[in-house]
Amino acid sequence: MIHNPEVGSSSLPRATRTISRTGGGLFFATSRLLLPALIFVVGCGSAPNGADGAIRKAMAEQEAAWDRGDIVGFMVHYADDICFISPKGQRCGKAEVQASYERNYPDKESMGNLVFDVHEVLPAGREHAWCTGSWSLLRAADTLGGGFSLLWEHRTDGWRIVRDHTY
Repeated sequence: MIHNPEVGSSSLPRATRTISRTGGGLFFATSRLLLPALIFVVGCGSAPNGADGAIRKAMAEQEAAWDRGDIVGFMVHYADDICFISPKGQRCGKAEVQASYERNYPDKESMGNLVFDVHEVLPAGREHAWCTGSWSLLRAADTLGGGFSLLWEHRTDGWRIVRDHTY
């Protein structure tokens, strides 16, 4: 029972009518405050604008370009302001990263066959996503491999890699 000072005693029916007139009780009052927060939290965690499918498609396009010996085509999904970080150091800027690929893989034979295994694509806000996975480079003389973590950003020209941590 709730004490009602207007009538000098406890009055559950009157207290219930008062809550009902003010919007349906504590649950509804609380839900009106929490609903916008819940929508915000869920919205931040949802996959940004079809990122998973778009990023997996872009990476398949990169594999195909590499396998054709087309470094320029491979670089299409890199942003102009890319920073590439590997055990050999950091290179920033699309032109510098492309020049490094061209020095290290001067011909189709040295490029071999690239295989990506995308482990996951995780949203990082509405315009970004992290992609992790492993890579293998199958060549006649040897096979190389390692892992990667890519930060993708959705820009006006599509999803672009802005950070590439390859090891």
